[in-house]
Amino acid sequence: MCYMIIHMGWTIKYYADSYGILPVRDFIDSISPEVQAKFIFIADLLEEYGIGAKEPYVKSISGQKKLFEIRIKDRVNIHRIFYFTYTGKTLVLLHGFTKKTDKTPRGEIRIAVKRMEEYIAQRGDNNELQGT
Repeated sequence: MCYMIIHMGWTIKYYADSYGILPVRDFIDSISPEVQAKFIFIADLLEEYGIGAKEPYVKSISGQKKLFEIRIKDRVNIHRIFYFTYTGKTLVLLHGFTKKTDKTPRGEIRIAVKRMEEYIAQRGDNNELQGT
């Protein structure tokens, strides 16, 4: 199962688990309207520029070749949404969380990597990843 937003040149899809749950959509629904508006702004940038979008809005994850993060800051918290690039100008949103420390916890990265691997396995082609 896959849900998506289509706009301009790039498509944004949400990872869905085997039960059809969309963890990133649930995360976005849980954050404040102010943070949701910032997410929509960055999602619009990604839809238009794809892998051309840069800091301060998005950043690659060190040590993870295909993983990137959407970076959202509000008055109190720092929020991250991990994603990766897939075939056909597609970005797949994998995992969202609110940071509690300066460094991104390895456990959060592991969740995103696991979901990325599941997403690729569901499609049956490990060669369809795109790089930057």
